[in-house]
Amino acid sequence: MARTSTSAIRRVRVEPAGAHFASAFALRLAGLPRRSAEEWARGTFEDTPALLRILLRTGWSGVLGLRLGPRTSPRHVIGWRTVESRPGRIAVAARAPSLTVRNVVTVDDARLVWATYVTFEGRAGRVLWSLAAPVHHLVVPLLLGRAVRRTA
Repeated sequence: MARTSTSAIRRVRVEPAGAHFASAFALRLAGLPRRSAEEWARGTFEDTPALLRILLRTGWSGVLGLRLGPRTSPRHVIGWRTVESRPGRIAVAARAPSLTVRNVVTVDDARLVWATYVTFEGRAGRVLWSLAAPVHHLVVPLLLGRAVRRTA
């Protein structure tokens, strides 16, 4: 059952692709049902208890100032606007006055990679993300681990 634990999720290196900050987590998919990138993104963010969804949205909008769309929409994932979608890849994005965040989920036959790219709008964005990044690095693997356990 190690595949379904958070320890199976590893931080990996990713190129910033023009962003000021980039981080990524990878998960081997061996033994798990086949899912599209969008199914993983929705399962990770939306298939959570209501209180957790409220906390996530409150952190994103109330703390980071991200402008989120509707919670339930085919064009949004828990409020994040879908900017790219195909079977092996989905990108969702949200903007705030001080930063722009883009989460990209890529799935192939062997693994899933969840990458986050942040672009700062001045010093305020850099300071804000420096406070949020440690939380981000705890929450993403926990949410992915939860999605894996619900999928397995």
